[in-house]
Amino acid sequence: MKDYKQQFIDFLLEKGALKFGEFKLKSGRMSPYFVNTGMFDDGTSIERLGYFYAALINDTLKGNFDVVFGPAYKGIPLSVATVIALSKEYNINKGYLFDRKEAKEHGEGTQEEKIKSTIVGKKIENGARIIMIDDVFTTGGTKYASIKMLTDLVDELKFPALVIAVDRQEMSVDEKSAIGEFQNKTKIPVISIVSINEIVEHLSETGKISAAEKESVLEYLKQYGDEKVRGV
Repeated sequence: MKDYKQQFIDFLLEKGALKFGEFKLKSGRMSPYFVNTGMFDDGTSIERLGYFYAALINDTLKGNFDVVFGPAYKGIPLSVATVIALSKEYNINKGYLFDRKEAKEHGEGTQEEKIKSTIVGKKIENGARIIMIDDVFTTGGTKYASIKMLTDLVDELKFPALVIAVDRQEMSVDEKSAIGEFQNKTKIPVISIVSINEIVEHLSETGKISAAEKESVLEYLKQYGDEKVRGV
């Protein structure tokens, strides 16, 4: 496992963003663990979080993209922190974008004015390569909406990847892999800083998870894990 992945897992624990216990998810499932990136709520934390996103992007994509897009609202600080870290740590200077939840009501005559009324940040040209960035992946609704919004505004866009923090590696309530379905429909690869399997592996090797906690997570994945986890 890459060093930055191990460091990210330790960072999740250190900031209380990763907890073990019993947590009711939006799906109604009782999960033995919970990840809350909302705990990264100060300058030091968000700077560090941006570094981990940047490390993954540099590791997998290098500089083969033009702009980082973060959907409002959680994606806004993520996109900004990531492009800062890319510039500072890897000398990769790219633009950032995020969408307006409430579009401006004036200046919508030309195509350029429509773009400015809908998104904030780097001007994107036809054929631009956009990395989408978010904290987690649940149903993918926000991601599908973002793709439609962007492709309605600019022609021939390319999406090298969707980047998330943690892949829970589980099936949705309808027994489908939401990430797998998204990748099949959009042809956009989804990459994560870490997966739940990597989290369990690292914490087990470093003695930072109890035997009972590890067993609870593994049992949960046996029941709800995606095809890759269950070896299907």
